[in-house]
Amino acid sequence: MSVLLSIVIALAAIWFMAYKGYSRVTWSIATVVYFAALAVFGVIGPVGLLIAAVVFGTPIVVFNVESLRKSWVTKKAFAGFKAVLPPMSDTEREALEAGATWWETEMFRGKPDWSYLLNFKRTQLTDEERSFLDNETDTLCAMLDEWEILNERHDIPPEGWDYIREHKFFAMLIPKEHGGLGFSALAQSTIVAKIASRSLTTAVTVMVPNSLGPGELLVHYGTKEQQDKWLPGLADGSQIPCFGLTGPEVGSDAGALPDYGIVTKGQYNGEEVVGMKLTFSKRWITLAPVATVIGLAFKLQDPEHLLGDENKTDYGITCALISADEPGVEIGKRHFPGAFMNGPIHGNEVFVPLDAIIGGPERAGGGWRMLVECLSAGRGISLPALSSAAAKMSYRMTGAWGRIRRQFKLPIGKFEGVQEATARISGLNYKMEAARILTASGVDECTPSVVTAMAKYHMTEWMRTVVNDAMDVHGGRGIQQGPRNYLSSSYVSIPIAITVEGANILTRSLMIFGQGAIRCHPYVFPEMEAARDDNLDEFDDLLWSHVGYSVNRGARSFTFGLFGSFLAKAPVDGVAATYYRKLERFSSSLAIVSDVTMGMMGGELKRKELLSARLGDVLSELYFASATLKYFHDEGQPAEDVDHLHYVMAESLANIEKAFDAFLRNFPNRFVAGFMRVLVFPAGRRHKGATDALINKLGDFIMEPSAFRDRLSSDIYLGKSKDSATGRMEHAFKTLIEVEPLYDKFFKAVAKGQLEGLNVDARLKSAVEKDILTQDEADQVKAYDDLRYDAILTDAFSPEYLADMKNQDHVDDRVETRVA
Repeated sequence: MSVLLSIVIALAAIWFMAYKGYSRVTWSIATVVYFAALAVFGVIGPVGLLIAAVVFGTPIVVFNVESLRKSWVTKKAFAGFKAVLPPMSDTEREALEAGATWWETEMFRGKPDWSYLLNFKRTQLTDEERSFLDNETDTLCAMLDEWEILNERHDIPPEGWDYIREHKFFAMLIPKEHGGLGFSALAQSTIVAKIASRSLTTAVTVMVPNSLGPGELLVHYGTKEQQDKWLPGLADGSQIPCFGLTGPEVGSDAGALPDYGIVTKGQYNGEEVVGMKLTFSKRWITLAPVATVIGLAFKLQDPEHLLGDENKTDYGITCALISADEPGVEIGKRHFPGAFMNGPIHGNEVFVPLDAIIGGPERAGGGWRMLVECLSAGRGISLPALSSAAAKMSYRMTGAWGRIRRQFKLPIGKFEGVQEATARISGLNYKMEAARILTASGVDECTPSVVTAMAKYHMTEWMRTVVNDAMDVHGGRGIQQGPRNYLSSSYVSIPIAITVEGANILTRSLMIFGQGAIRCHPYVFPEMEAARDDNLDEFDDLLWSHVGYSVNRGARSFTFGLFGSFLAKAPVDGVAATYYRKLERFSSSLAIVSDVTMGMMGGELKRKELLSARLGDVLSELYFASATLKYFHDEGQPAEDVDHLHYVMAESLANIEKAFDAFLRNFPNRFVAGFMRVLVFPAGRRHKGATDALINKLGDFIMEPSAFRDRLSSDIYLGKSKDSATGRMEHAFKTLIEVEPLYDKFFKAVAKGQLEGLNVDARLKSAVEKDILTQDEADQVKAYDDLRYDAILTDAFSPEYLADMKNQDHVDDRVETRVA
């Protein structure tokens, strides 16, 4: 055996064992066998064998004898780990521990269990939920006119408010035993989305009590007495809730709350009781102007130790529930982010008993965990629902508009420049629906915190992209505001969705990877806990398991990258199989890059927000791409979905490579960056995004009536009347499909100069006279052309109407003075 061959065998064995993830003992045995074989075959002599025994035998003994390993190696690593361990505040710790990890953990760890994903049963609407969506929700939508709500009333009409209360739209998450509807997260998401497709103002009004609100906090944390006192009224609509968290000094950083409560004795309902004096100034609180019940977050102090702990004064963030009519509460004014009710709440030494603390005095200081867990679930329901509604409406209306509107003698949807935008609308809509269903189903399963943060950030950003693209395609039709405009309310609402429930910039740069890396990693958080507990034994087990994990993920990343993911396993056959393999490749890459980065940078990574954000982008794209594969699988892998699947996956894979490349280009240690680049891109970058041919296919398909089109825009509200904004476009589109061959025939005759006359009527008469069209065909073309012209018109208003909009006393009269 030659020296060169022995080296090749050694390298191949190292690669194979790293790729397979063999244990420390197996590595040790393999090393001994290798050098023994070299000696047997004469590659090394006695001296060489002795040197090998010293060089390799010593580490083998040290690493396999527990006492030696701990004292000689682990102890030093333990000290170094504790030295670089970043400080963690109580609020950060509670945020990390709150909620649960879910499917994102599999995508982070480099070896996803695809069988879990494919066997996971996504939530299905019950008959009761479907009936509520098709009947009560539809009835509510029919009552609403978003133009009137936004520009004339600045509020939902009284009959809308009454209907919302009467039919328990505020109580979808409250269990039936407390008088609520007890709906699933998916049902809440779908109902909110349908309302949003008609009136975003009303959707926001409905979604907030079903997201972060007193109802949810009471259901999860309230005492039986609190639940019996408040939940029936919240369920039947006699009580309207709001929750005061944000304020002038606090937004995404809830830990910076300046609001406080002091435990003291005072008079309440004529009796002296132990209670709290609350002082607070809250802003941007949805439903505050009309709320009767206020949830409050504040920092609780107990200077007299009336709670019973002589060693504790500062209890931290606490949540309480109080009546809006408590003496000292100032409420009722409005901000104006739009027409939905939103306003400030102030209180100065408002005295309430201790049983106002949600969960009772035992929950004093437990507010931060409550908020994080409830926000985590809400992020996965409410804002993705709003985003989905805007995307579905943009998809359906832009497809119709692209076929109806003609320029340069062609439907504008046929222009490749337009198709780049409409393909993006189509692909993102497909991706968003997949993500909405999977994420809401996940919320029904547990309280996933990282997944919901990803859903909130990316789906609101995709909403921004989709609506902007729809506006570009519509041109002036999308700009002019009025009752005909079905895009403007979504466009105006984008900053609201981007900002609330955690500003998007901070969600991306601090939360997704910052929380995800620690929670999803199999060893990092347990290692941190072992370090804080000074538990060397536990740290030893974790550390060397971690090392083996990292070696395996590095080998997998390099191997899959070198061979084009060929060696990765797919759980299915067919068109989607290659995408499972590619995602597994990049999952392995994320695992090893995350390990190297955390090992090199430690607590410094917390301040390198751009680097953290890019790894968060990788994790997010892995999750959403896998959600798309899950959706395709659950829908039965229909042929009409294939092009959309290809588009989504092409864009996701390109985004993953782009994020990795940007991360590696900016990693501060250039040598380590080069090492990681070899592991991630051993054969270079391969994914460039969707091809022009694929863009053309999606751009054509969005304009076609199909079961796919109906499915991808399902459960939105489309106007029943031909005079409503969406009904007008739907009717014109359906009529065009029926008469398009005749209309094209007429249109071509006009273009060739075969017809006389300067207007449609004269030209149609000429077409009949010249036997180009029959009279019946001409009548059909005329009927469609009238619809077409009406569909492309924008609103115009009389001076009297615009002047009268300043006067809030004559809403009903103003509605009649619109001139279209």
